Amino acid sequence: MSKRILIIGGVAGGASVAARARRIDEAAEIIMFEKGPHVSFSNCSLPFHLSGIVENGDDLVLMSPEQFRNQYNIEARVSSEVTKIKKEEKKIVVKDMITGKEYEESYDKLVLSPGARPILPKTIEGITGPNVFTVRNVVDIKKLKGYIDENNIEDIAVIGGGFIGVEVAENLRLAGKNISLIEALDQVMSPFDYDMAQILQKEMMDKGVKLILSDGVKKISGDFIELQSGKKVSAKAVVMAIGVSPETSLAKEAGLEIGVTGGIKVDHNYLTNDKDIYAVGDAIEVYNKLTHKPSRLALAGPAQRQARAAADNMYNIHHNNNGVIGSSVVQIFDLGAASTGLNEKSAKAAGISYDFVYIIPGDKVGLMKNSSPMHFKLIYEYPTGRILGAQAIGKGNVDKRIDIIATMITMGGTLEDLKELELCYSPLFGTAKDVVNYAALVALNLLYGKFKQVPVTKVRELVENGEFILDVREAHEYAEGHINNALNIPLSEIRGRLNEIPKDKPVYLHCRSSQRSYNAVMALQNLGYNNVINISGSYLGICCYEYYEDQVTGREKILTEYNFN
Repeated sequence: MSKRILIIGGVAGGASVAARARRIDEAAEIIMFEKGPHVSFSNCSLPFHLSGIVENGDDLVLMSPEQFRNQYNIEARVSSEVTKIKKEEKKIVVKDMITGKEYEESYDKLVLSPGARPILPKTIEGITGPNVFTVRNVVDIKKLKGYIDENNIEDIAVIGGGFIGVEVAENLRLAGKNISLIEALDQVMSPFDYDMAQILQKEMMDKGVKLILSDGVKKISGDFIELQSGKKVSAKAVVMAIGVSPETSLAKEAGLEIGVTGGIKVDHNYLTNDKDIYAVGDAIEVYNKLTHKPSRLALAGPAQRQARAAADNMYNIHHNNNGVIGSSVVQIFDLGAASTGLNEKSAKAAGISYDFVYIIPGDKVGLMKNSSPMHFKLIYEYPTGRILGAQAIGKGNVDKRIDIIATMITMGGTLEDLKELELCYSPLFGTAKDVVNYAALVALNLLYGKFKQVPVTKVRELVENGEFILDVREAHEYAEGHINNALNIPLSEIRGRLNEIPKDKPVYLHCRSSQRSYNAVMALQNLGYNNVINISGSYLGICCYEYYEDQVTGREKILTEYNFN
C-alpha cells in the first residue's frame, strides 16, 4: 500500500522532502501545504531584488504548483494554512486562506518544515506601523520594494546587523538610498570575531552606510526612529532584521517535544517524539559537531540535507548524521566574507581550549593586477591542533578557502593535515603556498613553540604602555605611515643594528602583513634574543582593526597614517 505523505511548508526543507520521496516512491501520494502564495522560492535571494540584481520579483519563485504537479506528480497547495495537528488520529486541519473553509487530511507520514518567523518586539512603540517591514518571503520583499518606489523614499533604517540586515542594507544602498544600520551589539555579523568584524564595518562605512552599534530601537514613527540612547535617526521606512525564532506553535500544540534551544527536538533521523512526524529546517534543534551541544542553524544547505535524510528514513534508507558546523558566506559591497565552525566567542562559550592565527597573505600572486590582501583567521584546538573554525574576508575567493576548512573540520582534520593539503595553483587563482597552507604553517610554529605572537587587539595597549615596538618594513613604507612610537629597522638592516634592539625587555615586531617580521623574529631568536614577539596581522591588520573605532569615536590614533593595501 502506498504512503500518504503530508508536508507543512513548501520552501527549501519541505520541497526537498517531497522531491526526494518522489524519487524513491512513484506510488506515494505527496501533498505540500504552504500558507503563502508561493512554494519553492529562493529566500536567500530576496534582498537582491531591492538593488535590481534580481530585476523581476517573480523570478524569485522557482517552481509553481502546476510545475510540481506536471514534473513530479506532487500536489502543492498554496494559501493553505495548517492550523492543527491531530497526531492521535494522524490528521491535520487545513484552512483555505482564500475561502476561509477548513478541512482535514489524513497522513501516514507528516513532515514539519514551517521555518522561522522574524522577531518583532512588542516593546518597540510603532512596531506595527505601515512603514515597518520584514523580509521572509516573496510577498514581503515585493511589499517593501513597492512601498519604497511608490513613496519615493530615500531614508531607510535597517534594524539588525546579521545576514539579512547586512544584505538588505547593502542592496538598498546599491539602489542609491540613504541607509542607517542599527545593531544592539558592538559589532555586525556575529559569526565573525570582533577583530574581523571591524573590516566589514569599515567597508560598509566607506560605501556610505551609516552604522550605529551598541544601541537599540525604542520607537518607530513615520519619519524617524528613536534609539534607546535618545538619538533620532531619519527613516521613512524601517526593515526589522534582528533575528528569527523557530515556528513551533503547531508542534507545541500537538504535544511534540521542544528542545532546550527552543527548536523542535528531533532524533538523528529528524523524527520528533512521534514516530510518524518528522521536522526539518529552521524550526528544529540540531547537533553541533564541534561543541557537542544542541543548537539552531537557519541555513538552506543543512535544511536540504535534513530533508533528504528524513525522506530516506521513511523508506528505511539509513544515513550518518554528522551534525552541523555552520558554514556561510556573504558579499558586502567589494568584500566577500565567509566563516565556518567555531570562532573565538563560541570556542570560549563551549569551554574549548584554543588558539588562533591571523594572517593577511595575497589571494593570488602579486604580479596579477587584481591581487589583493585576504584576511584569514584560523581557530584550532590547543594542544591537539584539531581545526575548529576559520573566517576569511577579502576580494578574492574567500568561499573556496572556507570550504576547504569546512571539509577539514568534517573529516576531523588537524593543522598537520592542512599543512600537507595539495591544492590547485595558478598565479591567476592563488599562490603556490595557498592561504590555508600558510595559515597551518604559522599555527604549527605557534603550537610547537617556535615563536610567540600578540594579536592586533592588544597593540593599542602596547602603544599606550610605551612598549618597545620594532617596525621592520623599508624606510619608505615607514614614512608613509607607522605606529606612533615604533622604531624603524628594516629587515635588510637588522643584523647590523642589533645594538639598537634591547635584550632586557620585550620587543614587539611588525611589518606590513607579518611575514618579514616573522623572519626578523626567527633571526633575532637565533642571535640570542628570547624576548621577541611578532604582532599578528602587522600594520595592515592594525589599520583595519583601529580604523572604524577611530572614525566613530574620534579617539587619538596610535598611528600616523592608515594603510589598507
